[in-house]
Amino acid sequence: MSFTPEQNKALGDKLDPRHVASRQQSGRSLSYIEGWHAIAEANRIFGFDAWNRETIDIRCVSERERKIGRDNKPGWGVSYTARVRVTVGDVVREGVGAGHGIDADCGSAHESAIKEAETDAMKRALMTFGNPFGLALYDKTQANVGVDQPEAPAEPQHEVTPAGRKRRPGPRLTDQGDIGAIYEALVENLGKQSDAERLTAWGKAQAKQIGSLPDRDFDAFMAAYDKRRDALKAQQVAS
Repeated sequence: MSFTPEQNKALGDKLDPRHVASRQQSGRSLSYIEGWHAIAEANRIFGFDAWNRETIDIRCVSERERKIGRDNKPGWGVSYTARVRVTVGDVVREGVGAGHGIDADCGSAHESAIKEAETDAMKRALMTFGNPFGLALYDKTQANVGVDQPEAPAEPQHEVTPAGRKRRPGPRLTDQGDIGAIYEALVENLGKQSDAERLTAWGKAQAKQIGSLPDRDFDAFMAAYDKRRDALKAQQVAS
């Protein structure tokens, strides 16, 4: 299968630091994403019905009695390893994880360890798909942990008409009736202007509509516009 452009973009996005948790282990701080968030991201990016998680193998590697809590009560320490397969279409990824459970009840310790091992293995499988699943955390610099800045909109390019005039590209109308209606409205409003400065301001305000006109209508309108503006300026000078 091939991912859609939207999915590829989502997989390539940076990992939002709001979704990064941390814990202390062996005297150092470890960063990670939680299991529920990994599942939520898989549902968001792949689709609720478009991916599958399967536990291929799980086994208990340690079970022993131990003291737990501040009171050193008798309890159990249990450890499991798991291998989980994640399938998205025909793309298959696997991950191996470990889980540990400590509880006064042996069964509860096993339950906690199994859940943690499966979740850890699932996250390691999903991690191979990209930054949103925690891949960015494996880079010590964490260069891909952050918020992607939206691209600044490109400056609108001016279009040069055959007469050599520059105009901003406006919305292109395909319906000739719409184009004709806009042109008639522009010409009608042109004749209603009685002040040169107001006429200039009005012309600028209509830039997008003017840009929608075909070249011939645009040039005809601008010729009438210039003639009307020059006449108004001449009247102001004479008065």
